[in-house]
Amino acid sequence: MNAQKLSKRLETVASFVPTGAVVADIGSDHAYLPCYLIHHNIATKAIAGEVVKGPYESAVRQVKLEGLEEKIIVRLADGLKVIDPSDHVNTITIAGMGGPLIVSILENDLNRLKNVTRLILQPNIHAKVIREWAMQNGWAILDEVILEEDEKIYEVLVLQRGDMTLSEEQILLGQHLLNERSEVFVKKWIREIENWKRVLTSIEQAEETQEISAKREELRHLIALVEGAIQNENS
Repeated sequence: MNAQKLSKRLETVASFVPTGAVVADIGSDHAYLPCYLIHHNIATKAIAGEVVKGPYESAVRQVKLEGLEEKIIVRLADGLKVIDPSDHVNTITIAGMGGPLIVSILENDLNRLKNVTRLILQPNIHAKVIREWAMQNGWAILDEVILEEDEKIYEVLVLQRGDMTLSEEQILLGQHLLNERSEVFVKKWIREIENWKRVLTSIEQAEETQEISAKREELRHLIALVEGAIQNENS
């Protein structure tokens, strides 16, 4: 992967950036995504944000190597604190983190989202918490993609301003992904069901406590919910 040829995962993220956008890429690592967006005339300007000094220095080197210092600003700061109102950022990308960490980054600096119209989020795990956060904070899911790369399964969520109401099933599985039911989607959730069943089997032998009982009920509920969803073509 480099600034000219992204991974399938980051290429999917890039595909949802509107033409002419001013982008802030949070946790930019080598700044491959911002460089790609500028090289392909998708973004007009970009901020590459890093909280760790090593990746920050890598991003600075990469932007210089690509000759994009006038279009990409690399900043060392925590989360959305890399964004200044004068940047006029309207699109934010956050990729390669867990869902809860992505939510905490957004939640910690809600005021910096004031002029942002699109969030493109790629959680490695727990996309569910992003959907919950979106519902509670005036964001609606425009699109969702599930993909497999190097034997890992990723989800990409595209959010825009708006109201939305999701069922428990849609929060967990993703409304768009549930409607499509791709092979990768089914593969992911069959794998999850198998994991839950293993955990359920292991706690069946455990000493009965209120906590064990609650965990057992939660697992049975999740298994039934997801089995029903991936088997029911009309849900």
